[in-house]
Amino acid sequence: MRPSSRWVLSVFAVALGVALGLTVGAGDAQVKNQLTAKKVAGAPSLDGAMDASWQGAVPMTVKVLGGRGLQNGSTEVSVRAVYTADTVYFLMQYKDETNSIRREPWQKQADGSWKKLGDPSDKGGDNNLYYEDKWAMIWNVSSPTFEQRGCFSACHTGEGKPFGNKYTPNPGERLDMWHMKGVRTGTVDQVDDQYVDNTRYDKDKAPEAGRKSDPNTGGGYTNNVSDDKKSPKFALPGNKPAPPFWIMGSEKEPFDDSKYKTGDEVPGIIVAPYTGDRGDISAKIVYQDGVRTSVFWRKLVTGSEYDVQFGDLKKEYAFGVAVFDNAQVRHAYSPGVLKMKFE
Repeated sequence: MRPSSRWVLSVFAVALGVALGLTVGAGDAQVKNQLTAKKVAGAPSLDGAMDASWQGAVPMTVKVLGGRGLQNGSTEVSVRAVYTADTVYFLMQYKDETNSIRREPWQKQADGSWKKLGDPSDKGGDNNLYYEDKWAMIWNVSSPTFEQRGCFSACHTGEGKPFGNKYTPNPGERLDMWHMKGVRTGTVDQVDDQYVDNTRYDKDKAPEAGRKSDPNTGGGYTNNVSDDKKSPKFALPGNKPAPPFWIMGSEKEPFDDSKYKTGDEVPGIIVAPYTGDRGDISAKIVYQDGVRTSVFWRKLVTGSEYDVQFGDLKKEYAFGVAVFDNAQVRHAYSPGVLKMKFE
């Protein structure tokens, strides 16, 4: 018995989908490395719970590679997106065996002095011992090269820093970088809104090369260090030792050395929410049972020259994802180019 032409076409469609990286199921074809933002009437759950709005959004899963700290240097990142008339929301999840929050605290020594803990193997700004978990998304604003090569277009090695520099290839090209820093911004329910331009590395004039921060009008994080740089300047309420390993700016108290014994620790960072352009991205970060769930959201159109603008819902938007597991620099990255479209 000869198969029907419909059956043949069906098998061919599935085979073609596999060849092209399509996932076929439930009547939908989801393109590999493509995230589809689903239209919803109102905001989804913002506390990490998988409500009906999130369940209705098809997840995009991408494997990030080459990171330090993660098991075998990689993990799988699942991203969902939904949007309303004026706001886009994301839910990102990935496995991370440790919740790293002990970021460079001060520790009282046996002789009464204070030592700021860091990674003794740190050679060139890459603390991997007393640090924090982070992740980043980079969106194309005006770089044709990013559309073809993704994050690789902005990563440059061998230019005076052990782990390279970040900048766009040509003048006028810009990327929008969303950088969630677990202790410094996650604790105040924000993602740091930054950007990348084509500034080349200069040890004195541009040590961060093209990586820059959006303008802000207040808030943010600062190191907790005394004027003589030998001890903390502020303390947690009641001068209690850490944890937590951060001090809310609104709760800081003058540091009183007499309140601490040998081995006690004091947070090395003071945090507060950003106001202005740099504080555009709100977030809720949840770590439970080895899984980090991040819900974050932003206006579709912010009007900032430093931001990607999701004003054209018929357009595809190129982006990349990176995961830092207790790593200052050496992150796991998503190869190629990821794209988001709106339903």
